[in-house]
Amino acid sequence: MKKGLKYSLMKTVGYLSYNLLKILPTGGKSYPGYLFLRYAGLDSLGNLAKEQIKDGSILITGTNRKTTTTTMIIDLMSNDVNISKSVDNNTIYALTTALLAKKSDIGIFEYGIRDLKHGIPDVVEKNIKPKVVVYTNVSREHTQVLGVKNSFEDYVKAKTLLSKNMKDGIVVANADDPIICNIGQEKQNDGHVVYYGFNVDNIEDDTDVSVMCPKCNKPLTYSHKYMNQRGVYSCSCGFKRCEPDVKITKYSIENNKNIITIDANVYNYFVDENISFTLDLELPLFGVHNVYNVLAATSTYACFTPKPENIEEKLKNYFNNIDLSILPPGRFEVLEYADKLVGIGQGDNGDALKVNYDYMNHFIQGNDYEFIYCTPDLNEEEIFEDHLNILKKINPTHITVIPGRVSVDVAKTYYTQIKDNNLNASFKSIEYDFEKRASGIIDSINESEYKYVVVSGCGEEHDVWNVTLNKLKE
Repeated sequence: MKKGLKYSLMKTVGYLSYNLLKILPTGGKSYPGYLFLRYAGLDSLGNLAKEQIKDGSILITGTNRKTTTTTMIIDLMSNDVNISKSVDNNTIYALTTALLAKKSDIGIFEYGIRDLKHGIPDVVEKNIKPKVVVYTNVSREHTQVLGVKNSFEDYVKAKTLLSKNMKDGIVVANADDPIICNIGQEKQNDGHVVYYGFNVDNIEDDTDVSVMCPKCNKPLTYSHKYMNQRGVYSCSCGFKRCEPDVKITKYSIENNKNIITIDANVYNYFVDENISFTLDLELPLFGVHNVYNVLAATSTYACFTPKPENIEEKLKNYFNNIDLSILPPGRFEVLEYADKLVGIGQGDNGDALKVNYDYMNHFIQGNDYEFIYCTPDLNEEEIFEDHLNILKKINPTHITVIPGRVSVDVAKTYYTQIKDNNLNASFKSIEYDFEKRASGIIDSINESEYKYVVVSGCGEEHDVWNVTLNKLKE
């Protein structure tokens, strides 16, 4: 069978299997793509992308916030053009399935990368030939893959490769994150870079996080911190934060709303010139990390919509009426339970843990509170170090430490380190079982002597959080 015939056959098989499997609960997101790549070959992905996508693709990557940012971009862009999409499934197979499903003007694909071997970012870039690569943030959460721990340097390198060989495209970069800003700076000679970030004085994070310069590995100097490592920074080697093209210039919390102003001056790919606009938005009272999602989505939409006319009106209509259901499972929620106010949600790195606490702190307002901390697992010491820095900074009245992932013994080790840092803590041993973990968390909430309870840390993906939330809401 000739290669061309095999390609055509597998394209047809992939399309038919997608339409057959999409009725399943999983939606058949990956298997059609797997079939196509397995038998047509990885090199066929380039032909498929060229045939199925008219104007080019957007790839969204980062450690966190990919799914929410991708969902926002999809919602915005689908009002202007016909799109193909892959969201909340970070594999090349899901991306390929989305290409097989239909032809479209623009492809919008979430793409998670944990290492070079499994993420193959250089192969994806070579075949998809994205017009836009969006970077949300980089933290030390995802350095373990299939039980193997990789270096943080290799993790950053893998992220960088998704746009490294892209020519005449656009990198959308978080200017407030030093690693992402550096990726942007290294691409400025190859195309356009759109930076987004904060430019306000009334958001300040006093978390003591030592951040190394991505250029020379010396400690960065911060004149302002917005959230953990994100802020305004510089280094003696000359590296410094770039001025954002899309930036928050006003921020306040009023009547349980985030009131923000965004000023933008952004290059648009289709009109081949900059467009400027100002947005005054009223957003739900979610954390600063979700405001970064709004910035990333706004930046991406502005630089790659073929229809930038009336862009202020379109952005306002979307964000001022945004539904919190777009946030992924495991998001932090505050609810009344018995005689307590409980804030609960996933916090798989220092950023997320601090954001969850900051949100709950609007309700605690200086009162005593319990922190039920769900630990990372074996080979996730870097995540624990980030968590521990946050716990020391916020210094809860009492901490109940429970296993968040598989190993109870590793959780006990982390508990010992928490005690060694003079934090008031106790340990609750719960075996590895979603239902038992959820019940154990609820037992800990019931046993707490405090009115305010924060539950956060690591869990097995979103499942344990969903089970626990459902039990609480019952």
